Amino acid sequence: MILGDTCTRSCSFCRVNKKFTGKLGLEKEEPFKVAQKVKDLKLRYVVITSVTRDDLDDGGSGVFAETIGLIRNLNHGVIIEILIPDFRSKLSSLNTVLDSGPNVVGHNLETVKRLYPRVRPQAGYKASLGLLALIKKAKPKIITKSSIMLGMGESRQELVQAMKDLHAAGCDILTLGQYLAPSREHYPVKKYVTPQEFESLKEEARLIGFRSILSGPLVRSSYQAQKLYDQFICA
Repeated sequence: MILGDTCTRSCSFCRVNKKFTGKLGLEKEEPFKVAQKVKDLKLRYVVITSVTRDDLDDGGSGVFAETIGLIRNLNHGVIIEILIPDFRSKLSSLNTVLDSGPNVVGHNLETVKRLYPRVRPQAGYKASLGLLALIKKAKPKIITKSSIMLGMGESRQELVQAMKDLHAAGCDILTLGQYLAPSREHYPVKKYVTPQEFESLKEEARLIGFRSILSGPLVRSSYQAQKLYDQFICA
């Protein structure tokens, strides 16, 4: 994770949703430290994510780009997946990241359209779908990825529609996992989805057209990331 540990959003499901004080900075050496750690660990596949930084003019896209560039300089042949915020739908910020050459770009839809005002009050369902569509339009060869949390009160019909919307937006890889509340103060779990339901939704996603899917109670957006990448490439 880059860009610090303090988020400027207040999503009701997130464990870092109440730390923002309005006085945040950047660690100048962070991109190099990340790249060096990738080298030290001899990683061949790396996932880079961040908190949302609305306090920065570029949303932190410059730090993403610098980190990706330094990783490539120090680690020849590494596959780089990034999980990005929406950058407030700022096209220049998105292009800064895309031009740096990531292999996979993820942006999580998180939940169904009806629940957005409660779950993601500072984000937008259409904006997140639009971001994924913009990625595909700008860089068709980049693999796109998104994730949805289950058990937040969504209906199956709403969930299927969200999956259809993601596919229509050009999303290549989909992960589905169980939402678990970080504390009693966060958005409550409405349902614990069974493994059988997860399998059924995986099949539904295949019928919609997804080529690479991971669906299960413990699945998270970056879980088995290289396996999903390889699955998509070989599909």
